[in-house]
Amino acid sequence: MSAVVLLSEIAGELALFAAAGYALFALDDLAVDLVYFGRRGWRALTIYSRYPRAFASHLAGPRAPGRLAILIPAWDESSVIGAMLRATLERFDHQDYRLYVGYYRNDPATMVAIAGVADPRVRAVAVDLDGPTIKADCLNHLYRALVADEATGAPRAKAIILHDAEDLVHPLELKLFDRLVERAALIQLPVLPLPDPQSRWISGHYADEFAESHIKEMVVREAVGAAIPLAGVGCAIERGAIEWLAAAHGGNPFATASLTEDYELGLRLGALGFKTMFVRIPAAPGSRAVVATRGHFPADLDAAVRQKARWVGGIALTGWDRLGWSGGIGERWMRMRDRRAPLAALLLVTGYIALLLWLQFGIAGALGAPVRLDPSPLLMTLLSVNLWLLLWRVVMRAGFTTAAYGLGEGLRSIPRLVVGNLIAILAVRRALSIYERGGPQTWDKTRHIFPATVAPR
Repeated sequence: MSAVVLLSEIAGELALFAAAGYALFALDDLAVDLVYFGRRGWRALTIYSRYPRAFASHLAGPRAPGRLAILIPAWDESSVIGAMLRATLERFDHQDYRLYVGYYRNDPATMVAIAGVADPRVRAVAVDLDGPTIKADCLNHLYRALVADEATGAPRAKAIILHDAEDLVHPLELKLFDRLVERAALIQLPVLPLPDPQSRWISGHYADEFAESHIKEMVVREAVGAAIPLAGVGCAIERGAIEWLAAAHGGNPFATASLTEDYELGLRLGALGFKTMFVRIPAAPGSRAVVATRGHFPADLDAAVRQKARWVGGIALTGWDRLGWSGGIGERWMRMRDRRAPLAALLLVTGYIALLLWLQFGIAGALGAPVRLDPSPLLMTLLSVNLWLLLWRVVMRAGFTTAAYGLGEGLRSIPRLVVGNLIAILAVRRALSIYERGGPQTWDKTRHIFPATVAPR
């Protein structure tokens, strides 16, 4: 067998493997679309036809208003934490809350930035360790500081809210949490990445992914009975639920052995029978804006790969080890989707290699070389099916991005699919390397920026 024939055979087998995998994943995504649109249509016929739509600004107040504690872990955040705290204090519309902000003893710049925000609602918490440790460790220090304050006479917090040092909060967030934690142990609001004009392709791809995930996929998780994982920001945990976790883990509710302690916390609470809820609600009548957490995401390739690697490692690798497979069909389906990133990356690499080989054969054939491609009928059928499924996927991605950010970003989301694929491949490679070494022992965070201008409340 000549080298040309051998390469042709290899290209065909790689293409068949990739095409079969693409088809399975695309059908999986199509099932999510069908559940989402079916649920949306059903609710339009049975609920919204009889009851007016809810708005955050018009919700009735909580039966028992309470103090809310916001935990903000910080390491090397001197450039953003001051602006974030001032904006948060200005924007939150709630009568009783306190911000617990953690810093490390070897990070004096962050300590000074926090101290520069002179407000009794800000409680600086020193982590008496050289940082960074794992993010969950900082969160546990903040939780213990809250418990210590309550033991010395501070009002008992009704719920714990999680935010990061670069978050732009919504003014109605705390009022919404105060109302809804009486109905569920865990509430997650949408996360909407802020568009970065200086990074349309790398930072922009986060907008596409979160638009589809936090408009559609989180809704589907709830519809099929799966637990809602926390995104680590814009989420509330009812006090009794987090106390249960703390009691079960020596006073530390956040798992220090996990790379994605927020994701794991949501699934653990759901598995224990606590109600979890994803809430996407318009802020006010006549406005398309929803109550959500906004913030800038990594704008360069290295930072995006490191962040995505942490997510892949925590969810698809160590998450599999730590959480296993449990729950009903809906829960297992969602866990399978959460953990498919490594296989998806393998399929992407395989598909791109096959495409490059076929392009070379095509060019060689066009130049007169004796090269003949002979794809099997099965491969041709899979390629045809995948083409239609890809077109549908592109329409879905562009549609949801347009709904969240407008037509311009919706159109950009189409070529950004390729950028997202590249970042996913590199992230899985990094995640596997870290996983083989036993996982990171410190907080592998990326550099954060806070919006230069903040819209009025």
